[in-house]
Amino acid sequence: MRILIYSTSYAPEMISVGKYNAEMAEWLVEQGHKVRVVTAPPYFPAWSISAGYSNRWYSQETLHGAQVWRCPLFVPAKPSGRTRLLHLISFALSSFPVMLRQVFWKPDIVMVTEPALSCVPAAWLAARLSGARSWLHIQDFEVDAAFKLGMISNAWGRNLLLSMERWLMHRFDLVSTISSSMQSRLRIKGIEKPFLFPNWSDLSRIQFDLSGRQRIRHELDLDDQRCLCLYSGNIAEKQGLEIILDVAKKLPECLFVICGDGATKPQLKMIARKSGATNILFIPLKPLEELPALLSAADIHLVIQKRAAADLLMPSKLTNILGIGGAAIVTADKDTELGRLAEGDSPAVFRCAPESAKALQQAIEFLKNQPELRSNIGGNAKKYAKQHIEKEQVLSNMMKQINTININKPMTLNSNKS
Repeated sequence: MRILIYSTSYAPEMISVGKYNAEMAEWLVEQGHKVRVVTAPPYFPAWSISAGYSNRWYSQETLHGAQVWRCPLFVPAKPSGRTRLLHLISFALSSFPVMLRQVFWKPDIVMVTEPALSCVPAAWLAARLSGARSWLHIQDFEVDAAFKLGMISNAWGRNLLLSMERWLMHRFDLVSTISSSMQSRLRIKGIEKPFLFPNWSDLSRIQFDLSGRQRIRHELDLDDQRCLCLYSGNIAEKQGLEIILDVAKKLPECLFVICGDGATKPQLKMIARKSGATNILFIPLKPLEELPALLSAADIHLVIQKRAAADLLMPSKLTNILGIGGAAIVTADKDTELGRLAEGDSPAVFRCAPESAKALQQAIEFLKNQPELRSNIGGNAKKYAKQHIEKEQVLSNMMKQINTININKPMTLNSNKS
């Protein structure tokens, strides 16, 4: 089978959409499928083009068996609502001729990942012109999130974008998303049968690493008695990570490590410096081979997001925390997807109210002094990961869903169309 993947993000980006796109493509190649990718030069989450890549013109490379076309785009130094829009439109325009070129390859499936909505029309057109089945996969509801987080405030523009999004969604043969609550939102938008395609954890790689824990904590000059609270991932507006800085000042006995990059990192570091807190440390993203050691080193994982972003996205960082068996505090209301992970007899996370420094401080203080509870949460997290987000299981289920698009043209895992 020939599969065309269309997205702004791809390897070597190490987090979020790019990571999952690349891992899926690699898995598909291993199953015997032919994969092409139309994407941009790597720029996320730092919002700058990665070393070794150019943004001046088009390029092509092969990564893990997939043929990858890179299309230039505008990358704002300081992303805002307006510059993000220009950023997405620039990629949609530059990639449009490359997508049309793929029509002659005759793909069987054209998959596009939202964000970005601006890429959806070209994906649909390429599928129709080539006779392929079209698949829209939603990692987050970018339009809803942009308005709820105040990135775009014009009501007329909101209604226009939502109407456009709804119209485009209904043109696709298959629509998927990453959580049950996001499936429900798709049904509200009129998609009758969205399928669940969650982000995953590669449990063959993501395992608790005791020696790695000891090494990382030694590098941080941290003894076994001091509590390490870790945030690892994208540093952006929708997270609201300033709350960590507020809490850190009140808990000097803990070390707070913020690992990652993103649009608001410079501002966050400036606030941290002005606060005078000496227990906040910023470190760069770790490569995949170092990730188990880093995650294992933490006593408490922080999954922070604003209330407005709840159920509009599912933080991708959580999959590996669950996979490692980490004890995570999530800032979410009870009736959200994240909040429900904390309910029942076997909670996989510990929940506290979002956007409340007091609630987060109390949650950290409580978990810090309850090592047995942390261990139980970690065990439940590992069990949840094995049952729901194990990589091989998730991707195999994905292929079964794709096979249902058109029963008159069945596909198998090892289709070898040449």
